[in-house]
Amino acid sequence: MASAFHVYFGPHALDAPVTVRKIGAKDCFAALTEGFDDFMAMPTHPVFIGFFYALAGVVLVSLTSFANALHLIFPLAAGFALIGPFVAVGLYEMSRRRERGLSASWRDAFAVFRSPALPSIIALGVGLFALFAAWIWAAHVLYGWLYGPKPPSAVVPFLRDVLTSGRGWTLIVLGCLIGFCFAALALCLSVVSFPLMLDRDVGLVPAVVASLRTARDNPGAVALWGLIVAVTLVLGSLPLFIGLALVMPVLGHATWRLYRLAIERDPAHELPIERQGGAGLAEAPGLRSVWISLDLREFLRGKGRV
Repeated sequence: MASAFHVYFGPHALDAPVTVRKIGAKDCFAALTEGFDDFMAMPTHPVFIGFFYALAGVVLVSLTSFANALHLIFPLAAGFALIGPFVAVGLYEMSRRRERGLSASWRDAFAVFRSPALPSIIALGVGLFALFAAWIWAAHVLYGWLYGPKPPSAVVPFLRDVLTSGRGWTLIVLGCLIGFCFAALALCLSVVSFPLMLDRDVGLVPAVVASLRTARDNPGAVALWGLIVAVTLVLGSLPLFIGLALVMPVLGHATWRLYRLAIERDPAHELPIERQGGAGLAEAPGLRSVWISLDLREFLRGKGRV
């Protein structure tokens, strides 16, 4: 019971209230600028290249299992934005370390596995995955309503029908409206919740409440932030998703910086940072070749500065 209480309400549910600040458009762009600065100081794109190519492989296998469900390609690609805040938790840890004046590398992203807030973070992550699954289900139901139960058999005829027929434009308009609702809900739930849990271990409920309050008190700024995220993700997705290797880390670091601007600090309840970070946790035998290649890249990058 005590453990469940910690997950949902944290160890300081009554004596550490979360104070939300007023933020504006300039704060959104300041967070994006600082996030890009974090990325340039701690380039993490090789990890995200591997992640998104692996994810693309999983999607392709899934599409085969779904009997060539071509109508789900766009919902799957767009829906990844719903779980992005959870995937980027390691980047928040790296920005957190750099903010404190500590050196940070890709290994430190694994320090989140030592965090006492990890169960709360996972709980909200599961919630976002459930939201992602609901979005895919809604997209499938919408397609079935307009096109029937039989999936499209070829890409070109399906795209031609979608772009030139009435039912195709109905699919586009209703699909975008439904996707917007899911994206807005995910944004309100997670705009500051993951960084807040990582920073102060406030528990799932106070973190989500603080995120909803941030959206309520700063609707214009949060809407602008959602637009920035959507536009950059679309631009990053255009060249076969390769651009996401740059966009995702920048947005991850920028989300931490936006959290710092939106939530008043409480140093007395901020979690201490372990000096050793996630070094030990990054030595998984099955991934050793990946870690060696990333270490080699950091070494060569350091040599290039000399």
